[in-house]
Amino acid sequence: MIACTGVTEQAEIIIGVDTHRDCHVAVVISVLGVVLETGAFAASAAGYQELLDWARVIGRVERAGVEGTGSYGAGLTRALRAAGVEVVEVNRPNRAVRRRRGKSDAVDAESAARAVLSGEATVVPKNGDGPVEAVRVIKIAKDSAVTARVQAVKQLRSVLVNAGARVREPLEELPLPQLIVLCAAEVWSGLGLAESAVVHTLGRLAGRIQFLEAEIKDALKQMTSLIQQTAPDLLQMQGIGPDSAAALLIATGDNPERLRGEASFAALCGTSPVEASSGKTSRRRLSEPSTRSSRAACPLPTTSCNP
Repeated sequence: MIACTGVTEQAEIIIGVDTHRDCHVAVVISVLGVVLETGAFAASAAGYQELLDWARVIGRVERAGVEGTGSYGAGLTRALRAAGVEVVEVNRPNRAVRRRRGKSDAVDAESAARAVLSGEATVVPKNGDGPVEAVRVIKIAKDSAVTARVQAVKQLRSVLVNAGARVREPLEELPLPQLIVLCAAEVWSGLGLAESAVVHTLGRLAGRIQFLEAEIKDALKQMTSLIQQTAPDLLQMQGIGPDSAAALLIATGDNPERLRGEASFAALCGTSPVEASSGKTSRRRLSEPSTRSSRAACPLPTTSCNP
């Protein structure tokens, strides 16, 4: 622990926080870059308040750099914002810096504070407490249900391929919706032991598919309702459905004012040209998207970015 000397309560300080699931490590630096204090706090509401009280004893807290504002640091970000502190999202140091300076929670927290002080970190984190966050959470469940349904359909067809002719032949040419309904009904009798096991397995898989389809439909309905409340014009655009609209909203967040304009949004979605020239080669590439789904959903052209 480094002692704090010569700093009054009126002096501005900057907090850097390295976040983890159970414990957050914070470092306080002055506006001159001097490390004043280091502390560890529980990742809970009481711990967030303790961190803030601890920092305010050292000086005036106006800015904080937090790693993982969309994961382990989400709760701390909301607590700091509620207290009037400007929170800046900080990426972890690159590998070259870590090899040179070493790795520890205190070092990462100090790097976060210095990134804010130098102006290197300027990203405003998403709020994560509005309708867009609700859409994001619902989409997680919906996407996992879609993945599980695809797996269940593949398993059903795999079991059907190896089934006896008496079971397989009436079913193998049916369209998938009719196949699922008939398998779920289990309208068979007089079968042997192996064929009965096949029929029961097909029924279980078909019932699972029907349950997942109902879950997907319900999640899609919830997502559509939230999107219509948040950005009703988005669904009116050509080629934009609920999934694409959800991906674009999730990339934007509940506080779209954090984006400076269309160019900023294009860079976020990975559709903005970035210089990638070297030597005699003159070319551009697309910027890295925040998520692949945001690039896929973006209505801007992404086929070519070369002059």
